[in-house]
Amino acid sequence: MKFFETVRNGWKRVDKALFLMPALLSVFSVVLLRSAVANDAATIAINSGMYKTQAIITAASWVVAFIICAIDYSSVVKLSVVYAPFAIGLSLLVFTSLGIEVAGDKAWLDLKFITIQPSELLKIAFITTFAMHLSHVGENINKIGSLLLLLLHAAVPMGIVFLQGDDGTLLVFALIAAIMMFGAGLSWLYIIPCLIALPVVGYLVWNHVMKDFQKMRFLVLFNDELDPLGIGYHQRVSKLALGSGQLTGKGLYGSEYVKVPEVANDFIFSYVGQCFGFIGCAVVLLVFLFICLKILADSRIARDPLGKHICIGVFAMVIIHCMLNVGMVVGKFPVVGVPLPFLSQGGTSALAFYIGIGLVMSTYAHCEKKHKVFYDND
Repeated sequence: MKFFETVRNGWKRVDKALFLMPALLSVFSVVLLRSAVANDAATIAINSGMYKTQAIITAASWVVAFIICAIDYSSVVKLSVVYAPFAIGLSLLVFTSLGIEVAGDKAWLDLKFITIQPSELLKIAFITTFAMHLSHVGENINKIGSLLLLLLHAAVPMGIVFLQGDDGTLLVFALIAAIMMFGAGLSWLYIIPCLIALPVVGYLVWNHVMKDFQKMRFLVLFNDELDPLGIGYHQRVSKLALGSGQLTGKGLYGSEYVKVPEVANDFIFSYVGQCFGFIGCAVVLLVFLFICLKILADSRIARDPLGKHICIGVFAMVIIHCMLNVGMVVGKFPVVGVPLPFLSQGGTSALAFYIGIGLVMSTYAHCEKKHKVFYDND
């Protein structure tokens, strides 16, 4: 009886709305993957049992999220002395014989019994350690010394990902760091000069850093016929698939589907458009909007700056992935291999996002205020 009472009391502290929305997306993902397999919606062969694997990984990730929710987030952050070096170590292992190169990026690790993408776990380690760093810095964030140390902190995972050749994940890390520092009170005196310098930096990067294939990723955004069977092919077919669903879509089974590369992973949003049309895409985007706003709402009632910074970091991770992924699908952003949270197939990605949700739920469960979704209720 005491056990069930403990479980019941624990359930009362869970941010049910925050967990429910990602969970619904994950269930929807399994349905989409099952449909994609049945309809042979990919340009290359896909694993016929991937939806079953995704379902198992999702269920395991839910358990992990609830375990993290039950633990005070400050205790989880203290454990970063263990899991942060572990995440860095896994990320460095990709440069050994265990590393696998996928689409030109050496960002995957073959552990024989499972294949993982360590950079996904590194994002969580970075968010928690960077949140701790920001909470220690406090109001001194705008001092040169403090800012330089923060930038050095961010440079460690970014350097590893840069060496892996994963441009999309590198951009995600950079934007997470920027949003977290902005949320911590970074002065506009630093932000405005950086914005002014962007065109100059962009010019230098374009002419002296970027390779020809990286430039082509941008050029095809304006004319996908520049390389219709190469770099421009993914987005050209993706946009065709997305639009083919029109207003209400073709349904999950029994119609003609446009075959899209990586439809189970980076381009799953195009399959949402095929199956459920504009209405389905709009609903999915509204669910993502709710998740992001809910995370921000939880950051407002966190009991300390550490909890606030964790929430902002997870918010940044979710919204950046959403914007980059959907931008890729509709042809407004280069193809950089960024998955759509909770929908794209991928075990490491799903686990990382649910760990993030678990951390936010922990700040909710261990806050000192009672509140509703978007405002306090004293």
